[in-house]
Amino acid sequence: MTASVPRFHLAMPVDDLAAATEFYGSVIGCERGRSSDTWIDWNLHGHQFVTHLAPGRSQGIHNPVDGHDVPVPHFGLILPIPDFHALADRFKAAGKTFVIDPYLRFEGQPGEQWTMFLLDPAGNALEFKAFADEAQIFAT
Repeated sequence: MTASVPRFHLAMPVDDLAAATEFYGSVIGCERGRSSDTWIDWNLHGHQFVTHLAPGRSQGIHNPVDGHDVPVPHFGLILPIPDFHALADRFKAAGKTFVIDPYLRFEGQPGEQWTMFLLDPAGNALEFKAFADEAQIFAT
């Protein structure tokens, strides 16, 4: 029997729903759910991700991690390694610019992981990562 993982619900501000639709629907490949003139529900690998129209944003902060300036706040998914690389290829094919290019972080250390960061059209930071060993997700 497989244990189920609770699904998250996350609402993020965007300043252009059409740009959000192109990015989350066409580039990432999320299935579109309910929507209105001011928000869209997306199926982000089984999680309920909602883009809410909210013009005007504050500047983000960055923290140093493994020699990179990681944008804060950010969100994303932990994917299987082949899915991680396939998504990176989709971003590249769509001409998206990475904040931090895909690379292997903490190589040879606990928590070794592939990671990449980019911004959605509204400036929300996303991180996608992949572990060879998911038992290492919380490794210290």
